[in-house]
Amino acid sequence: MGQNTRSDVLRRALEACIVGNVDALPDLFTEEVSGWSPNMLVGSLGELSEVVADRDGSLSDVSLQINALDVFGNKGFVEYRVSAVFSGPFVITDTTVIEPNGETIVVGAAMAAEFEGNKISAFRNYFDDMTLMEQMLFA
Repeated sequence: MGQNTRSDVLRRALEACIVGNVDALPDLFTEEVSGWSPNMLVGSLGELSEVVADRDGSLSDVSLQINALDVFGNKGFVEYRVSAVFSGPFVITDTTVIEPNGETIVVGAAMAAEFEGNKISAFRNYFDDMTLMEQMLFA
């Protein structure tokens, strides 16, 4: 298995998670995948699928720009930016909701991934969730 295959898997996995394509996940992640980000922790493909499916509709016109992507053996790294329009309410709790401002928000991020064969077995996603909240609240 060459680097290009794993690079493609990493790119497709990131895209699937960002746009909410749950159907693509079984081809990209192992059943026992573990992963986290500032607002998520998963320990299986089922849990990841639930998180990806649970999009609240607060963002529309989502766009992904990959700035760098490298795979070395069984480890992959990707730096990227996501932009989207804050177009629907963002529900934090039953009593805390941030109303949409119609502005485009942009978040830079990086993800490290580990592979088993041609699937991602673990990932860590890094981004500044405070920057995201600031853009939602103070745009």
